[in-house]
Amino acid sequence: MRILFIGDIVGRPGREMIKEYLPGLKSRHKIDFAIANYENASHGFGLTPKNADELFGCGIDCMTGGNHTWDKKELLPLFATHNILRPHNYPPEVEGTGLKIFDIAGESLAVLNIMGHHSMPMCENPFRCAKESVQQLEKEGVKNIFIDFHAEATAEKRGMMMLLQGKVAAIVGTHTHVSTDDLQISNGTAYITDVGLTGCRDNVIGMDAEGPLHQFLTGLKAHYDIPKKCKKILQCLVVDIEAGRAKSAYKLKLLDDGREFRSEALMEE
Repeated sequence: MRILFIGDIVGRPGREMIKEYLPGLKSRHKIDFAIANYENASHGFGLTPKNADELFGCGIDCMTGGNHTWDKKELLPLFATHNILRPHNYPPEVEGTGLKIFDIAGESLAVLNIMGHHSMPMCENPFRCAKESVQQLEKEGVKNIFIDFHAEATAEKRGMMMLLQGKVAAIVGTHTHVSTDDLQISNGTAYITDVGLTGCRDNVIGMDAEGPLHQFLTGLKAHYDIPKKCKKILQCLVVDIEAGRAKSAYKLKLLDDGREFRSEALMEE
């Protein structure tokens, strides 16, 4: 099966890139299942039901979240009706789930959404949660496992790779919005520290620079806004999975001026 994963969608610019380019991407690259991180999709903070329907209508099959999952309370009922995940290491009393299993042409695919500890809201231990979830999936006979690890610290993300390589097909990092140049396949597991944002590429992690610069210069909190006009980018990862192992992977960057860049995974086997 061929899986496409899109990093953090940030505001209207990110949604516009999805609408314009995702259908063609899925067709050209023969994608079987498309996953995207939604947690910044509605004006940079959370996801509204309207924007959820818009993104699913563009061809996204499943969406993962993070620390901004709860910013739009009207999203909560959609956990029961849509393929929308929240970090699985929130307590079980919290609405929704961070793990779903899908049938892809007769094969099972598990999508697991985990959130890190450093600089994040209080939640259960991400490493224990991920390990126990993968062990349970193995008992159920589910081999194809795809993890979105939404975390601030690069060391946490790399640690998750060390913990689960050879046991899952892919571990992709989200949250920092800055793409990293470490795509690899090691022991059958595709890994990248951060896929990078989909949205504005000429500001500060998809936000207008005025608010962040005020905060950096003064130490005072500032309001963050999505720019009304900007240069845009769509960043995604394509992973070929067979019998629970990543066989190939490549990163795509699409710019709104028509340029496209592709980088292949470093094979470590």
